[in-house]
Amino acid sequence: MRQELVARQLEEQISARYPVGQRLRVLDVGMGQGTQALRLARAGHAVTGIESDAVKLDAARETLAREPDGIRERVRLVEGDGRDTGVHFLPGSFDVVLCHGVLMYAAEPDAMLAGLARMLAPGGLLSLLVRNGDALAMRSGLAGDWAGAQSAFTSDTYTNRLGLTVRADRLAALTATLEGINAPLHTWYGVRVFTDGAGEDAAVPEGDALRQLLAAEDRAGRTDPYRGVAALLHLCGVRRA
Repeated sequence: MRQELVARQLEEQISARYPVGQRLRVLDVGMGQGTQALRLARAGHAVTGIESDAVKLDAARETLAREPDGIRERVRLVEGDGRDTGVHFLPGSFDVVLCHGVLMYAAEPDAMLAGLARMLAPGGLLSLLVRNGDALAMRSGLAGDWAGAQSAFTSDTYTNRLGLTVRADRLAALTATLEGINAPLHTWYGVRVFTDGAGEDAAVPEGDALRQLLAAEDRAGRTDPYRGVAALLHLCGVRRA
């Protein structure tokens, strides 16, 4: 659900900013198993994925190996940390930079974001996916965990599904940060408004039921007040010239 919604939103922003058919230079920071990277490579873009987790990087390599030659040639995989992009790449090297599900693990998120913004060419797109700090109480509250909901109202951290305590981000604070790093917020979406409480083993709907679910999530993620209580926020900043 998350991957599909973010991909749709990202495609919308890319289509709005660049001519159809233009081959873009994309950097995917913390690419994981490469879901978004491969999707963009299949669309014709040149993608560099950087990942510090060796297991995830191996999984991305295995998936990439099954792709046709033309797609494999458009993807470069780098073992490294999103905080060290300046070590691997020159400023302005990319048209699009993705940082999805990574910022919550960063000890110094503002410094990391500044480094990512420097990787963008003027007019380039910075795509961030973060846990929504303004809606931390929603999951606990909807599950009937009232003590957890009360605690979440005043917290900036949460325990993720891996059992790790990580940080959530708030829209106002990230908006200010993006302005300060010369990549002001252009637009934002909510992700997983209705489905955040689904269990890891929840069955995925099929056919028309899945299409209706995606349509409802997609619309809620673009519409106030629903997007404000989404589990995740997808922020798109644009690098100033």
